Amino acid sequence: MEMLKLDGICKTFNPGTVNEKKALDGLSLSLEAGDFVTIVGSNGAGKSTLLGAVAGSFFVDSGAVVVDGRDITYLPEHRRAKHIGRLFQDPMRGTAPHMTIEENLALAAGSGGWFSHMSRADRERFRERLALLDMGLEDRMRQPVGLLSGGQRQALALLMSTMVPPWLLLLDEHTAALDPGTAEKVLRITREVVAEHNITTLMVTHNMRQALELGNRTLMMDEGRIVLDVQGQERAGMTVGDLLARFRAGAGRELDNDRILLS
Repeated sequence: MEMLKLDGICKTFNPGTVNEKKALDGLSLSLEAGDFVTIVGSNGAGKSTLLGAVAGSFFVDSGAVVVDGRDITYLPEHRRAKHIGRLFQDPMRGTAPHMTIEENLALAAGSGGWFSHMSRADRERFRERLALLDMGLEDRMRQPVGLLSGGQRQALALLMSTMVPPWLLLLDEHTAALDPGTAEKVLRITREVVAEHNITTLMVTHNMRQALELGNRTLMMDEGRIVLDVQGQERAGMTVGDLLARFRAGAGRELDNDRILLS
């Protein structure tokens, strides 16, 4: 079943000015339900803009965005948010720091109405979900989220985004700001949560090794276009060197992003 279809979407920021930037250039993409797609490309390639177009952060200039057979091209972001989860690079986004862990989870789950009426069953469910993170947060449920580390907040945000499993999960370099050990832990949790609920996922990463190891499909972007789309047996045998060579063939130039190459 097709979960996401992007049909020739275009987006230009600051049109008609010296800062004009064509961020998406007639991009088309189709994802089946349960696809876990990693996206890699240089700064300005259009990776985050692609996620923003799906999430509704802005309306595309032309083309169509279809989710689960429904045309949502001009649906406002707050109405898409019910079915589209999103995590950002900054661990401070996605949680309310002055609210407790259990209040954040209740907000995400849409349960309990006023927080004072949160049921015992709600709290037990939250405790069970937090225990899966293996971070000890199940014993700190009444602690303000602002006291958590970046990795703990990002893991909590991931949990919040999937408390009610979304149709789509958008991950925008969600481990890039974390130390390597914490990043690996959050990636493990990501794999487990996505697999448990079979969530269709788009994940932007600067790490080419991750791009090949995670999920079932890898895209490379350049100048608002998809220049490489690999999956199945072709992807299974690929190395980082193969990716770079394929990027060169698709984009007509070398990948010149040091952050990606050094990763």
